[in-house]
Amino acid sequence: MRQLYPFFWLFSFLLLTARAAVAQDPIIAVSGNVRDNTHQALPGVTISVKGGSVGTQSDADGNFILKERLRFPFTLVFSAIGYDTREVEVARASSRLQVSLESKNMLMNEVVVSASRVEESRLRSPVAIEKLDIRAIKETPAPSFYDALENVKGVQMTTSSLTFKVPNTRGFNIPNNFRFMQLVDGVDMQAATLGVPLGNAIGPTELDIASVEITPGAASALYGMNAINGMANLTTKSPFTYQGLSVYQKLGVNHVDGIDRDPSVLTESAVRWAQVVGPSQRWAYKVNLSYLRGTDWLANTQTDQNPQTASSANPRFPELSGANNPAADLWNRYGDDNAGNVSITIPYQGRNETFNVRRTGYYERDLVNPIVRNIKADASLHYKLTDKLELSYGYRFGLMDGVFQRGNKIQLDGVTVQNHKLELRGKDFTARAYMLIENTGDSYNLNPLALNLDLQNGSNAVWGGRFRTALQSQLGEGASLADAMRQARVVADANRAVPGTAAFNDLKNQIVHTNNWDSGVNVPGAPIPGGAALTQRSHTYHAEGIWNLGQRIKFADVIVGADARVYAVIPDGNNFVDFGRPINERTQPGGDNQYYRKVGGFAQATKLLFAERLKVTGSLRLDYNPEFNPKLNPRIAAVYTAAEKHSFRASYQNGWRFPSLFEALSFVNNGNVRRVGGLARVNEGLNYLDNSYTLASISTFNAAVNAYVAANAGTTASQAALRPEIRSLLTVGNLPTEQPEQINAYEVGYRSVLFDNRLSIDADAYYNIYSGFLGQVEVSVPKDANGNQVQVGSDDAVLAALNSNRAARQDRYRVYTNARNKYNSYGSTLGLTYNFYQKFSIGGNVNFNNLSANDEADIFVTGFNTPKWATNVTFGNREIVRNVGFNVVWRRQTSFLWESPLANGRVPAYQTVDAQVNVRVPNLKTTIKVGGANIFNNRYIQYAAGPTIGGLYYVALTFDNTVLR
Repeated sequence: MRQLYPFFWLFSFLLLTARAAVAQDPIIAVSGNVRDNTHQALPGVTISVKGGSVGTQSDADGNFILKERLRFPFTLVFSAIGYDTREVEVARASSRLQVSLESKNMLMNEVVVSASRVEESRLRSPVAIEKLDIRAIKETPAPSFYDALENVKGVQMTTSSLTFKVPNTRGFNIPNNFRFMQLVDGVDMQAATLGVPLGNAIGPTELDIASVEITPGAASALYGMNAINGMANLTTKSPFTYQGLSVYQKLGVNHVDGIDRDPSVLTESAVRWAQVVGPSQRWAYKVNLSYLRGTDWLANTQTDQNPQTASSANPRFPELSGANNPAADLWNRYGDDNAGNVSITIPYQGRNETFNVRRTGYYERDLVNPIVRNIKADASLHYKLTDKLELSYGYRFGLMDGVFQRGNKIQLDGVTVQNHKLELRGKDFTARAYMLIENTGDSYNLNPLALNLDLQNGSNAVWGGRFRTALQSQLGEGASLADAMRQARVVADANRAVPGTAAFNDLKNQIVHTNNWDSGVNVPGAPIPGGAALTQRSHTYHAEGIWNLGQRIKFADVIVGADARVYAVIPDGNNFVDFGRPINERTQPGGDNQYYRKVGGFAQATKLLFAERLKVTGSLRLDYNPEFNPKLNPRIAAVYTAAEKHSFRASYQNGWRFPSLFEALSFVNNGNVRRVGGLARVNEGLNYLDNSYTLASISTFNAAVNAYVAANAGTTASQAALRPEIRSLLTVGNLPTEQPEQINAYEVGYRSVLFDNRLSIDADAYYNIYSGFLGQVEVSVPKDANGNQVQVGSDDAVLAALNSNRAARQDRYRVYTNARNKYNSYGSTLGLTYNFYQKFSIGGNVNFNNLSANDEADIFVTGFNTPKWATNVTFGNREIVRNVGFNVVWRRQTSFLWESPLANGRVPAYQTVDAQVNVRVPNLKTTIKVGGANIFNNRYIQYAAGPTIGGLYYVALTFDNTVLR
């Protein structure tokens, strides 16, 4: 906490200084009317004071009134969706203003902030940036503004649940994406202990979102250590500008084909109220509330990722392939992974044979709750100390259900995140401090749930004994090997908890409310099963300040900033523990909070050269985490603008990413495999970094042992294991202590608007080099018969690696560590939009991403997890007739390989069509939107073991009533 003190003192100093500067200008009233170039009244036009933060909106007849403390002269800015912004100078008190706005065709010249942390034209942004403003959000055929991100150039969306979607750019995608930052009004939406961004779960409502800016590629030079793949910056509406009551109601239906679940209703309701109050008109507040409820998509694909040909299955027996594989490890079935492997040795065809058999496990459909909720609530209070200085306090609350994938699938049940934010914003500086409070509610992990359900029907040894006896009996009666395996499983599973029964529900309920995954009981009928509860609590404290030096420095435009963050984790004894305790006491709940800290600062200078055609920007950021050495993140970029329409850009950035909280400090036991962070203090006393064998080599070693024993009658597994050619198959882990991940990112691009702003072109290409890439590798630390660690390479260690000794003589760990290879990824995007006739427009983008192959395999699979090609095509007219518009989006992506600790395999290519028609009823201040996502119900998945997504059809009504001051 001490690292935050300077920032809180800075915040207090700025507040006191600003308050002393308050000036009491006279109240000036300006009124008028706004119309378009056809003389039609324009409702909902935003009228704001340039350089300030006061404003209002026009009513249904285009009339407006603005009353503020102002000083002549000042400039009013008139802006509306689909129209060119116009500025009108007011030099003295006058009669009513009559303002006309021209309809505009393209939006390439809109202002963006995220690329450089200062306002600039998107045309002259130094890096690739995409923007969805209010108009684009209203016209999208996606069910929500967050779904619309999937149509943005370069963005890959991963849908884990109706309530849980995560965007990514430029490869190395995972469902819990901690390489891609999500900000909401400057607040990082990363849930610390879950390790996932929750921008759509606790972020803005549909009614309060003002814009979304996407910065593909590394942004860590300006935004810190977890933005090396990119960032999304969500901005909400100011209560000073957007006032009044807004109400939103959506009614939809999914699962219309009845394949996974019965056709189900989805409902979403939202309300927003904002008002300026007080005689001085300097106070304003807003309140948002939304509630969504629906039936979730179901993950039910049954791809086998441990086929008969794998060394960890039974490669010598082709009759056990396909549906006959007793060692199958299926997507969306849990308890059948390597932790549920049982080695069965029996006499077969004149010799002893060892078969790998997996526990039966349970399907995801029987373990998850199909009904999901998402509640969002936020409120903020704003006070204008001066026309250019605003103080605000905001509170945000989110509750969500759903399913997401980390190392395993997690059923989120009542997860809550709270956010308190205090912010002081001036013309050239921003100071903010916020706190995030995370609570995982009644969530649980599907894998330990399935494992512990199975363990109530006997330990692996007990279950394996029943299976062995039944298998020998069936083979003795003349059954084929495949039939005998199936019948042996039936016998071994007798008295197993059956989904849908009261006994199953009672046992499941007991397991999911037990927060001790270490307590799995290996005795049939034991009264206390092992647990599966995901009980995580944490606080995130963050403070930052940004200052635009403006005219204070003559040679360049300079901004500086600094921030500090502290994660405080409350040990639960199961996911996060007190590392100050002895190893044998760490899994007890409680203990001292664990802290993970960082501080950082940056400076950026921008210089215009050659008659302001060339803009050169240089940035340098320094970040420090006490666990690592300080890291520098430089960026240099140049933009050259020719003929005011053609912008060419190039940039280079070196970025670092500190390990996330879970990568650094986790201590999770799951299926007798402990998932651990890679920091030295976590490894202390456990020695998994330097005294272990990799799981991949253990599987190869055991396959060789089994083959040798089968081919040499009278030889035991222990004798075979010690043969030089077999023991040499064991690979020592020799894992490095975890270090930050590094990227060197190169980018070039071109933007232009042509033919009187009717055609926009936006293209970019990138090349990234990742060093020290962070991932997980599974290893085993060998033990002797007394449970003491033994040195890898010794005879004792070799014998401990045998599958038959797994439970007693191996401590198994899945470790976060750095890859040994460098990884080079590259790609390009091209976006075109053409307004070809009146208000008809057609647009599209093509996205290419690829990864260079390395000559040598790494210690773990990095998982690029990105389609090589993805394409979007959009066709629409925002007003085909008066007050009626439509939009259609076709989207396609190619097949690609998905690799992760939970599931591996190919994700098939898919294509979808989204469409919407909207009707505006100005007299009722209401918009009716009828549409559908994936209207042809083309079922698809977005990642291995992910849910199958079908069509979603909806009707949405939005009532928007502006109250003038």
